[in-house]
Amino acid sequence: MKYQAVIFDLDGVICHTDKYHYQAWKEIADELGIEFNEMINNRLRGVSRMESFEIILEKYNGEMSEEEKIHYTTKKNEVYKKLLKNMSEKDLTAEVKSTLEGLREYGLKLAIGSSSKNAGFILERLGLGNFFDAVSDGNNITNSKPDPEVFLKAAEFVGEKPEDCLVVEDAKAGLEAAIAGKMDCAAIGDAVACGMGTYNLKSFADLLEVVS
Repeated sequence: MKYQAVIFDLDGVICHTDKYHYQAWKEIADELGIEFNEMINNRLRGVSRMESFEIILEKYNGEMSEEEKIHYTTKKNEVYKKLLKNMSEKDLTAEVKSTLEGLREYGLKLAIGSSSKNAGFILERLGLGNFFDAVSDGNNITNSKPDPEVFLKAAEFVGEKPEDCLVVEDAKAGLEAAIAGKMDCAAIGDAVACGMGTYNLKSFADLLEVVS
């Protein structure tokens, strides 16, 4: 095998929660009278909650204290978590499920490397609560992507060297993080256009060929 472990970003790779992030941020932006649209929302992908709010505040006319920022980002997360309750095992596609099982049959260690602090909750909703060997997420890192910390910790958690791990990402910041961590990376979705992936996946199932 080329690799000992595969580390997956969660949102946009294993599942898609973009619409819930958008709805939650839109509610906060509307409350503050800030313009918010899909284009701005796309800039938030793979970025931590507070950094996302700073991007949204670029359109804000006024000053905001750190306490207020914490208030609004906390409120956004509460709205987001309520929306996440709409998720279920139906949100895990047959292709993703069968590919993950195929990778497991190859004897690979599988981990999550996500900036989200809700990764555990989302995995539970998808029926993957105990599936992965390790979960490195926003709760155990101080630097979000493009810093490689979340992926380096995932590698550490599964007991493998970074160079023996493959990262699967759908965002440029995630590819940058993998490269900074000296890891090969498989780009999927929008990340393919960046031209930074070691591999470019047309579909999630292509991973089975990449690792074999």
